[in-house]
Parts: sequence; structure tokens; C-alpha cells
Amino acid sequence: MWKDKYKIGVELIDHQHQELFGRVSNFLQAVQSEGQWEEKLEHVKSTMEFMQNYVVEHFEAEEQFQREINFPEYENHKQVHDDFKATVNDYAQTFAQEGYSQELVQEFGAKLMTWLIMHVAAADQRIGAFVRKQGGTYS
Repeated sequence: MWKDKYKIGVELIDHQHQELFGRVSNFLQAVQSEGQWEEKLEHVKSTMEFMQNYVVEHFEAEEQFQREINFPEYENHKQVHDDFKATVNDYAQTFAQEGYSQELVQEFGAKLMTWLIMHVAAADQRIGAFVRKQGGTYS
């Protein structure tokens, strides 16, 4: 699912994006694969835990970088991050209360992939464009 065109030119952020794409891709493959739901459930649970932690870690790194370069869209970008963290936490809470139904897990996976592609391919690209416009490259 990762494509080089998603790179923004900031090594740490690009690496984290690749990790996110890899985890979400593996999650979707596991959910859609043949086999018993119970066998898939551990993968689903570990992905949820990973997303809750890694999304926070990644967003903090990306937001720190934006502050360092005085990215003009920082406040809006941070709000988008905050909204997505809330979405992930809402799903985690729903899973805890209602269980991991196949339908809800598939909905969650689709939302993860759609958001990730749209955010990295559009909003995060503006970070890279800003860096290039300033004449800088960051690693």
C-alpha cells in the first residue's frame, strides 16, 4: 500500500508513515484472509493497541517538526490529528463495550486505510512542499 509518492522528504516522518501503512495493510490482509474469526482476533487486538500508541507517537513527532519549521498550517493540521486520535479511541471504546464484530472491525480497517491515504497523500504533502519552498531538506 505504501508508495514512494507519499514521501514528504523528512526521513523520520516518512519512516513512520511507512510503518503505519505496513501495519494497516497487514491488518486488512489478516481480517480479509480465510480462516476462523477467533484466529484473527488477536491480530485485530494487537493492531488496535498499536494504533492507539503509535498514532500518538507519530503525531507528536510530526507536530514537533511542524513547530520547528514554523509550518503555517500547524493548528489546522494538529486539529485533524486530534480528531483522528479521537476516532481511534472511539473505536477502541466501542470494541471494549460491544466486542470485536467482523463488521465493526472491517469498518475500522477501511476507515484507517482511507484516512491514512487521504491524510498522507494530501495534508502531509503540504509539509514537504513547505520544506522544499524554504529551500531545506530535513532528515
